[in-house]
Amino acid sequence: MKRPNILFLFSDQHNQKMSGCYGDKVVQTPNIDRLAAEGVRFDNAYCPSPICVPSRMAMLTARWPSRQDCWVNDDILRSDLPTWLHAAGAKGYQTTLIGRLHAIGPDQLHGYGDRPVGDHSPNWPGGARQSLGVLEGTNDPTPESLEKAGAGYSAYQEKDEDVTTAAESWLKNEALALNSAGKPFCLTVGLMLPHPPYVVDQEAYKIYEGMVPPPEQKPVDDEHEFHAWWRKDRGIDTVTPEQTDRARTAYCGLVHRMDEMIGRVLDALEEAGLLDDTLIVYASDHGDHLGERGLWWKHTFFDESVKVPLVMRLPGVLPAGEVRKQVVNLVDLSQTMLEAMGASQLPHANGKSFWDVAKTPSAPWLNETFSEYCTDPVPHWTGARAVQQRMIRADNWKLCIYDSEAPQLFDLENDPLETTDLAALPEHREKLEALMQKLTQDWNPQDIVERMKTRRIEKDLLLEWAKNVQPVSSHIWTFSPGINRLE
Repeated sequence: MKRPNILFLFSDQHNQKMSGCYGDKVVQTPNIDRLAAEGVRFDNAYCPSPICVPSRMAMLTARWPSRQDCWVNDDILRSDLPTWLHAAGAKGYQTTLIGRLHAIGPDQLHGYGDRPVGDHSPNWPGGARQSLGVLEGTNDPTPESLEKAGAGYSAYQEKDEDVTTAAESWLKNEALALNSAGKPFCLTVGLMLPHPPYVVDQEAYKIYEGMVPPPEQKPVDDEHEFHAWWRKDRGIDTVTPEQTDRARTAYCGLVHRMDEMIGRVLDALEEAGLLDDTLIVYASDHGDHLGERGLWWKHTFFDESVKVPLVMRLPGVLPAGEVRKQVVNLVDLSQTMLEAMGASQLPHANGKSFWDVAKTPSAPWLNETFSEYCTDPVPHWTGARAVQQRMIRADNWKLCIYDSEAPQLFDLENDPLETTDLAALPEHREKLEALMQKLTQDWNPQDIVERMKTRRIEKDLLLEWAKNVQPVSSHIWTFSPGINRLE
């Protein structure tokens, strides 16, 4: 078979469970479901960090965030680190990005050859940000995101409409021309949805109004200290049932609209006659708690936050309608797509290709992965607190370690909802110690603290520079604050 084209559909903050193919009975996702029915669905796919920039940059390079000093949303990924797009381009692929990247700094390509539609935020922290108008602050982990949830419209939805239209045009024109000239393409369609604001157009909201059940799990009396602190610090310890219902209903509407956009892109690919010559991959950068355990957004190692949807379709190479239970990560996904292209694996990487697993369920695979969550005290949503946290998922076990609080140990085979922490039980001491050894063998929290302090000094200078100089940002999608509304 000739080298496949690549169509990578990458969304933002999509809770894995909130898709029909992953078992949800309410939200309508026929296009993602179609990809799963005609391809392979991964049930245990994880993100390298439950926060946007470190997860996305780790996926680009197949390295853990701690390997490239990229931990929070104002960290800059070095431009000289090879990404999977550099490797794809080196193999002769035309690498194009339409939409979301969320890279900080002057490099807004990181291996992409062109980018017809960019991000909505400035390249530099300190640069002038576009206002969300009446929805200002609802895209961040703040109470406003729940107080101002429901029917309306946000710039994020508008942006994804523009991204989808551009992707349709690109596939019908540039993609077809490239293939006609014998050159394969690697197109990433970066979507903002279903990232908050938890606001969606009235028509989509009405589809799910009164249909969305409340969260299954409430906060427990013996809640882990970090999660109790986080809920109180973020002001989500007193969320009302009405706010929860509006936010969850709007989220379903956002997923619904996102799936429709994916369908439009797939239709354009099919219209160009390239559907079955293209490896199609859908994934997201992290999840969203959606009120489970009294938590919202991401920022934890519970599966609602750290698991991601992942489906892959390539007829004649990948089987149809199969499910994989292997534990994989976005740092593995970039290496996997490279192997599918016949391109070189990224050097010095942590990620490993699971292409053989995608094709054959019995293929050998080390069934473990990690995720990291580190902050310094500067970003406003950290509660002026620095944390260094890490997780390992090994087979059906998950261990989470914290800098100041007790670890958590879960047996996911017998406790898939992660309700019973086994870390303090003597009968599980041997398992805890074995996982702890794996988790800490290349993990030095104090070293991370010092490195983040050093980076903060540098970032603070760049922040003040950007505030005063207001450097011109490249690859910016602009909008009017007035398009944001709450009905």
